[in-house]
Amino acid sequence: METLDQVAVSVEGGLHGDFRGVVKPGGKGRRQVTLLEAGDWAAAMAEIGHSIAWFERRANLLVEELDLPQIAGTKLRIGAEVLLEITRETDPCERMEALAPGLRAALLVDWRGGACSRVLVGGMIRVGDTIRIEA
Repeated sequence: METLDQVAVSVEGGLHGDFRGVVKPGGKGRRQVTLLEAGDWAAAMAEIGHSIAWFERRANLLVEELDLPQIAGTKLRIGAEVLLEITRETDPCERMEALAPGLRAALLVDWRGGACSRVLVGGMIRVGDTIRIEA
């Protein structure tokens, strides 16, 4: 994992450099970009009594000051260019339990583990970009 100040996003490949975002032949790209709410991560950390960096969750983007929609099909605009569509909840894997006992269960509550999305329109994402729900 590495943290970046900006990243290119494409419909075909998700976030530049992240192989998991590449749409496979015949695939739907339902997990191209994963998003995690800062508040949800903080709540999970408080619940288990740990302080683990958010990127250990292995989510692509940390979202602040927005309650991520928990409805598949919702569209999110990031900055001026990028448009994502929420596809489903991100399932916390067994790796979370290896990080801290109880973390996987804490992330199962109310989509705390984050949301998966597909890229509808590519572009650049930069730290500090505005993220908003689009109709």
